[in-house]
Amino acid sequence: MVSQNSKMLRLLTASSALLPLLCQIPATTAQEWPVQDSGYTDAVQWDHYSFIVNGKRVYVFGGEMHPFRLPVPELWKDIVQKTKALGFNTFSFYTNWFFHNPHPNQTDFEHAAHDISRLLEYAKEAGLFVAVRPGPYVNAELNAGGFPLWATTGAYGELRDDNSSYTAAWTPYQDEIAKIVAPYQIHKNGTVISYQLENEYGEQWLNSATKTPNEAAVKYMEELNANARRNGIDVPTTHNSPNLRDFSWSTDQDTVGAGGNVDVLGLDNYPLCWSCDQSECTGVSNDYNLVEYYSWFQQNTPNQPSLMPEFQGGRYNPLDGDAGQCLEPMGPEFRNLFYRHNIDQKVTAMILYTLFGGTNWGWMAAPFIGTSYDYAAPIAEDRTLRDSWYETKSLALFTRVAEDLREADRVGNSTTYTTNDEVISTELRNKGTGGAFYIARHADSVTGKPVSFKLHVDTSVGNFTIPQKDGEIELNAREAKIVPTDFRFSGQKLLYSTAEVFTYVELDGKPTVALWVPNGEGGEFLLEGSANISATAVPSDSVKFHQSEHGLIVNFANQTGTTVVDTDAARFLILDRDSAWKTFAPVLTPDPHAPVNETILVSGPHLVREATIVGDTVYLYGDTIADTTLDVFAPAAVTSIYWNDEALRTVATSHGSITAAVAGPVSFTLPPLSNLTWKSASSLPEIAPNYTLSPKVWKLADEDTTPSQFTDATKPYLYIDALGFHVGHHLYRGTFTGSPSAVFLALQGGTGFGWSAYLNGRFLHAEPGSSELEATNATIPLPANTTLPGENTLVILMDNSGHEQRAEALEIRGITNATLIGGQFDTWHVAGTAGEAEGKTLDPVRGVYNEGGLLGERLGWHLPGFDDSAWSAASSPASGFTGADVRFYRTKVALDVPAGHDAAVHFTMGVPEGASEDVRALLFVNGYQFGRFRPAVSTATDFPVPPGVLDFAGENEVVLAVWAQSEEGAKVELGWEVQGFVRSGLDTRFEGAYLRPGWSEERLEYA
Repeated sequence: MVSQNSKMLRLLTASSALLPLLCQIPATTAQEWPVQDSGYTDAVQWDHYSFIVNGKRVYVFGGEMHPFRLPVPELWKDIVQKTKALGFNTFSFYTNWFFHNPHPNQTDFEHAAHDISRLLEYAKEAGLFVAVRPGPYVNAELNAGGFPLWATTGAYGELRDDNSSYTAAWTPYQDEIAKIVAPYQIHKNGTVISYQLENEYGEQWLNSATKTPNEAAVKYMEELNANARRNGIDVPTTHNSPNLRDFSWSTDQDTVGAGGNVDVLGLDNYPLCWSCDQSECTGVSNDYNLVEYYSWFQQNTPNQPSLMPEFQGGRYNPLDGDAGQCLEPMGPEFRNLFYRHNIDQKVTAMILYTLFGGTNWGWMAAPFIGTSYDYAAPIAEDRTLRDSWYETKSLALFTRVAEDLREADRVGNSTTYTTNDEVISTELRNKGTGGAFYIARHADSVTGKPVSFKLHVDTSVGNFTIPQKDGEIELNAREAKIVPTDFRFSGQKLLYSTAEVFTYVELDGKPTVALWVPNGEGGEFLLEGSANISATAVPSDSVKFHQSEHGLIVNFANQTGTTVVDTDAARFLILDRDSAWKTFAPVLTPDPHAPVNETILVSGPHLVREATIVGDTVYLYGDTIADTTLDVFAPAAVTSIYWNDEALRTVATSHGSITAAVAGPVSFTLPPLSNLTWKSASSLPEIAPNYTLSPKVWKLADEDTTPSQFTDATKPYLYIDALGFHVGHHLYRGTFTGSPSAVFLALQGGTGFGWSAYLNGRFLHAEPGSSELEATNATIPLPANTTLPGENTLVILMDNSGHEQRAEALEIRGITNATLIGGQFDTWHVAGTAGEAEGKTLDPVRGVYNEGGLLGERLGWHLPGFDDSAWSAASSPASGFTGADVRFYRTKVALDVPAGHDAAVHFTMGVPEGASEDVRALLFVNGYQFGRFRPAVSTATDFPVPPGVLDFAGENEVVLAVWAQSEEGAKVELGWEVQGFVRSGLDTRFEGAYLRPGWSEERLEYA
């Protein structure tokens, strides 16, 4: 994913981004394109047009999710099911190097969310192709872009090259991933169809014009390829170019044999900017300017399908961003216009980044974003479905059945296709079948002005201006429409349809074709056949039939709800947008090709997850948000319905379906957190002069050399990663004698970090942080009454907001300057996450990002089962405390979410009116850090927590770690609410105790 640190280099400019109104595009129909494969398997092939899987052309339409951002494997199945229900056929995911490789030569692909084989299994069961993207570098707005933080010290070179130490670092990780993925490849009874090498690494050429290779980069890519092949990866390798100016790693571009190329190269693009703060992107706005991609693919990858491994599925919200500015431009209009525009550009493989974002729980995030990775995606962070999900479904289901689209040439693009010069259309045509697709939109894509027009089309029986009868085609928003001609289905043809094809299924040998239009619009289609086709419509008020020499013309107006048109040979469902959104086409087989004779139609519910037919019964699993009626088109033998394993009373309709009533969710509310009993304890004993340093906790900092390129610092070097600590809070303890007048401190902790300083147990100074600064400094006076006659102790508590991405990941974190004015430090010791300096991860289930170095974290106060009986009772955190302390608050709360339901539970944090905002708080739920509250630098106040982290059928332990950065102290209001509640076929009361391991005595060693 392209993001902040490369914005000036990687963005396309507005002048190159505006779509030209091409009068005519040179036809490529005379060209014969070679069919290629990886050389290791022919189960996945490709040519100029599309991917070919097991001999069948595929329009690849899919979405990305990150398993590490949803640490509950049982919920991966939820996302997989929602991906399939959306009509997508492909699932893409990154892996996170540091998450799986917390220490050199130590990998973990077994514990809980580290076990990616479960995700591959879910995708296989659902019938989804899989595109695996294992890096090693992935970017993804992750802390250091996913680099293991132990590799950021400089000891592994510049990273992302052929340096031997860097190669040795990534090899064990890449070995393990490839070995896990290999058995799940498409030719080995799995569904993996591609394997990406590296990520947005446009470094093949020192000079692309002269084709001067970058040898270090080429060797790196060659090593990655060899590693994949050596470990059993046979499917095509891919790569994603970061922008329209990149020309790396395509076999079609490498005319000098430089090497390092992948099998299929793709292009990433975010036309509305990858960030909700558009100042981060040059020449981009929310104005819906379309981008021309066609020529990039023809120039760079002419013998490969037009692949977009990342196309805008949303965008991230920066630290101080407003969530509203993310969502509105990413709504249904964007999905409608931009995804159809990609079809206009002859793209036949498109993955949305992201379909589901998830949560930057723990310290997973890059510094410039917060806990949420909602990404304004079609599936929200709390797993609820947005309108953009439903709008995307209406296109995805079409691409699943539009076979001619998979081998079409782009033959024209002009306003002359239409009767209104405010409307432009592109023509795509399949040279083999004659089937065509006209993609019409406003000539000025920025406008949403209502316009109407007729379209000039060329069909197998002649030219038409359509609609031929009543009405015109309408564009009533920033949208596009795909008008098919000679559309083949079950041996029949639609000669044209001004209503978009939603999907079709074949039931008992007879096709049922679903068409859709926006609410209240009309349309027309021509079914090829004899001059006498009998037809009926229910309801019939707005439908007119016209017999013609080429077949039956069906014209309809003011479509509301669903109209069923039945003819001798086919049934048609005419849907308005609302009905299309709630109509699903579940596949009865795990075949990712989704055979139309193994697919049924179900209308009415919020979601249909799965469907199977056994005998005369269809078993459906899904979600409802209210009482509703199911309308099921299935084979005639099916007479009964089970919904989420409950038998329903069915009624047969006159138009060939069966219906049944299903219930919505029951009533449910959460118990108020304010009524709970809280306990509290201080977590900052380290500032006391007489505090005893344990060698198991504290590491002596005495190095005066560093492998880092950043050598301009006081010595000894106090770089935290070099000392073995990487995430969260760190404590520095420096000693000196004498009476210096002041201390100068400079710290670098990443955007939004903060720190506090204490001398001999007394608070001196704090820097609450800034959303604009990654380093801060201060000269702090040391009054005579603050120093002691003998040894003095200066303690600095800082939180590390993470490393930047790409090359900037090597920037240090820690103290860069600690200078006494009138004195010098004698010793420095540093403490951080328990066990890390010893090369141990004490909590392998939650993993390396979850906890930092606060005493309460080291001792496991955040974990279930910790005995807080000796703690004093406390009022809620909203009552707070005074003084610049760190305090932990603990409470327990029982949940009993009704069986058969799913709840989107959100915790909220805020500062009471009049209280200090110089406060930072961490929310732990059953041991997982799922919220970072920093009102001085971030707008984030809302923190969804999923089932599995929460026990929906038992007791939950909620912990708040509060750091006051002023003598005023801190008050934090903690609440929670349900923001989505459905009756569901997903089991959310599963046995998840293995995800929530508790406290152990080993923690006592880290006081």
